[in-house]
Amino acid sequence: MSVRIENEGTTTSETKREHFSTRAALGRVGLIFLCSSFALFLVYANFPQLSDDERLHIRLPWNIEDAKQLGIVLNRYKDDNFLQVMGAVFLTYIFLQTFAIPGSLFLSILSGFLFPFTVALVLVCTCSALGASLCFLLSQILGRKLVLKYFPERASKWSVIVNKQRDNLFNYMVFLRVTPFLPNWFINLTAPVIGVPLKPFAIGTFFGVAPPSFVAIQAGQTLHTMSNSDSTFSWNSVVLLAVFAVISLVPIFLKNKLREKFD
Repeated sequence: MSVRIENEGTTTSETKREHFSTRAALGRVGLIFLCSSFALFLVYANFPQLSDDERLHIRLPWNIEDAKQLGIVLNRYKDDNFLQVMGAVFLTYIFLQTFAIPGSLFLSILSGFLFPFTVALVLVCTCSALGASLCFLLSQILGRKLVLKYFPERASKWSVIVNKQRDNLFNYMVFLRVTPFLPNWFINLTAPVIGVPLKPFAIGTFFGVAPPSFVAIQAGQTLHTMSNSDSTFSWNSVVLLAVFAVISLVPIFLKNKLREKFD
């Protein structure tokens, strides 16, 4: 009887520690979110003086029309306040990526409208890599509990695939970012849980998001003529992404062939 009581006491103690650990993790992530939101607020608070009509369109774009109206307003101030406009796009993009909030696609399109193609592409790839890496780090605080609670089977299946690709993680990350097989938010949250190192994760993300960003930025260059009924990704875009996906797998294929030949 005494053993059973001791075990029950131990179990209760472990449960309390786990509950406290979860609350502490939630508190840390919540504090980071509040600080990030405040930093974003300061960026917009120090923006040039806008008219009331213009302020209506200073918001996160959730569709093409939002992106178009926001682009029109920002474009008016871009020449005289280039760093402020770019800084606002940069920080907003990273904020969305860090906390897995939808909307970064429309910021990619907006970047294509506001900036030269090369600048926009480097900006989007950098923001994607930094934001995904920050999401990766946040997931180390809280992600394990979320992933194991809500996506245990999916994470387990992906873990098996990742273990098979341990020697090719960079190329595999590029492939995942180019293709739509796994949502980006799932990759960002689950990668640290299943043991993907940060370095191939971040570098693979930078290069892997380039092809879809290329398409989105191209679309942004015609943003003023687009509407909500337009499709951002045409069949030509799909073919282009498929080609990049195949290219990302070529080094893995060659490496495996060489290994078979010399082993």
